[in-house]
Amino acid sequence: MDGQQNNNPSTAYRKFELPAILVIAVCAIVVMVHWPALSARALSFDDGQYLTNNLLVQKPSMASAKRFLVEVLKPSTVKGYYQPLSMISLMLDYALGGRSDNLMPFHRTSLMLHMANTALIIVLLYLLFENVWAAAIVGLLFGIHPLTVEPIPWVGERKTLLAAFFALWCLIFYVRYTRTNNRKSYIACLATYILALMSKPTSVPLPVLMLLMDYWPLQRTDLKLKNIKNFVFEKWPFFVFAIVSAVITYISQTQTAFTALPSQYRHGVVPMILCHNIIFYLYKIIWPVNLSSHYPYPAPMSFSNPVILAAAIGTFVLIALLLISLRWTRAAMTGWLFFFVGIFPTMGIIGFTNTIASDKFAYLPSVGLLMILAVFLKWLWSVSDIGKFTRQSIGLAIIVLAMVRAEAIATRQYLVHWQDSMSLCKHILKLAPNEASSYNLIGFTLQSEGKYDDAANCYRQAILFNPNEADAYNNLSVILISQGKINEAVDCLNKSLQIYPNSAEAYNNLSVLFKLQGKFNEAVDCLRRALQINPDYADGLSNLGIVLGMQGKSEEAIDCYRKAIKLKPDDAKVYNNLAWLLVTDSNPKIRNPAQAVEFAERAVELTKHQSAVILNTLAETYAAAGRFDKAIITAQETLAIASAAQNKELADYVRKQLELYKQSKR
Repeated sequence: MDGQQNNNPSTAYRKFELPAILVIAVCAIVVMVHWPALSARALSFDDGQYLTNNLLVQKPSMASAKRFLVEVLKPSTVKGYYQPLSMISLMLDYALGGRSDNLMPFHRTSLMLHMANTALIIVLLYLLFENVWAAAIVGLLFGIHPLTVEPIPWVGERKTLLAAFFALWCLIFYVRYTRTNNRKSYIACLATYILALMSKPTSVPLPVLMLLMDYWPLQRTDLKLKNIKNFVFEKWPFFVFAIVSAVITYISQTQTAFTALPSQYRHGVVPMILCHNIIFYLYKIIWPVNLSSHYPYPAPMSFSNPVILAAAIGTFVLIALLLISLRWTRAAMTGWLFFFVGIFPTMGIIGFTNTIASDKFAYLPSVGLLMILAVFLKWLWSVSDIGKFTRQSIGLAIIVLAMVRAEAIATRQYLVHWQDSMSLCKHILKLAPNEASSYNLIGFTLQSEGKYDDAANCYRQAILFNPNEADAYNNLSVILISQGKINEAVDCLNKSLQIYPNSAEAYNNLSVLFKLQGKFNEAVDCLRRALQINPDYADGLSNLGIVLGMQGKSEEAIDCYRKAIKLKPDDAKVYNNLAWLLVTDSNPKIRNPAQAVEFAERAVELTKHQSAVILNTLAETYAAAGRFDKAIITAQETLAIASAAQNKELADYVRKQLELYKQSKR
């Protein structure tokens, strides 16, 4: 009779009905709390290489996806480690309309991933502890926690969400494998681990996290050496992929960005960093205030700093309490070790960033702490009859609701700072007034708004606080070039290249200086060096075309322009330059007015008939092709725009050309 009841479909349905309802309810709350993230317009520190300057992301295609997949040891469009799935994910959002001035498609996908991750955490905790209410409460507290804000509006942090998505599936499949010994679950576990590594290599510790779960809460093993060997050997494919990923990450990070090995730190700094971060992350999880996208290293980094001293004492006390807890339970120690091992690759032991910590680094590792909270709630359920309508259940409900309300308010308040880049930078500077990278980002924002003097002041401020801020030197050089301050610009670019020799942008800017000085050979050398660093550098190809054209090497120039167009098909200046060369070159084998018209028309289309310079090129190409009616109409349009803009020099030139077109028509 019991067997018949267990096989009843309606009984099975009811078994999953409550978990499904709770998952849907929690996900709905998570989306509502994070909803303002969809309208966030802030671009953060590395969003340039992930979106605004990444031509592969901006050119959705199988070819771009292939490039992301095959460029393993030296990614060409993003500095750092191998992360092809994250880049392909951003590319797909670009195909759906995502742009630097329309970030909503990117944020929409990120919010969906965060919602999915919240659901997966609930499923994982339910599988581990078989208490759906405890799993749902803990999942909700994770989903709306302010520490989870950062990866959603930060475009470049798609990698954090995507890696967590695959990692959580990996752990769920692992739990199923341990319960059923099903080979399919094992293969699915390994496959999702590989996908997590291809999203973000900080997923490397997952095999160790599985071993910790074997000890608790899966209770698969005791501390006997034989058992440990068996469970380690069971995971040998995972460790192989972990080692391969770690090697690839180190090589690619070293070749395209930078790494700092522990031996490069002064004596005693590494333990201080560990102590600081252990307490820092626990503090931010428990009391998430003053959150920021950039936490600078405490100064001085020594025990004379009260922050470092308190962190060292706190770490000692924490470890002592965890060891004592082993008398009663494995949960506290193992859950904390899960967190520590999970976050260890980003703890700063091997340096790859100028921050000591980051909210996003705690995203997946926090699962270890969530397991502790879930088993605690399960224990409360068993000893206090919380499942019934009692004072204990009412008290717990009040506490949970208060925590949910506090987290939701804090999350909404933090999201306000992500509404635009300037607000984000000002928030960071409020918490870290001497942060060079924030001044650099503010400068770039001001520069894009045409506020060049204010931008230059911000770049100088960034350099003042950090003389090794290579991007600030490079960005400042662009403004100095436009102001005719050649010597200062040269100094800035030399310093930028001294700090970071593999900057294609710096070599490109240096070529502009050489071109202004008439040193065309030196300009060509700089541009070839830039293209050696980044073969798909469209701006470098375009500028090389300009310089080669000025040297009379028209065929090479045309080849550069055509390559630039393939890489950046919406760059009106490249079409304009190519059209001008095809219509003005004295070599009859190169001169091609008909084709020049096509390129000039495309340039005008891209600029929506708003650029007098480009319209003038189109008029010239029409005239060269013998289409004088079109040339006259276009020249008149050019003259109107040039006059309105008070561009007297161009207006005078167009008047003369207009008369010539009219005479030629007669």
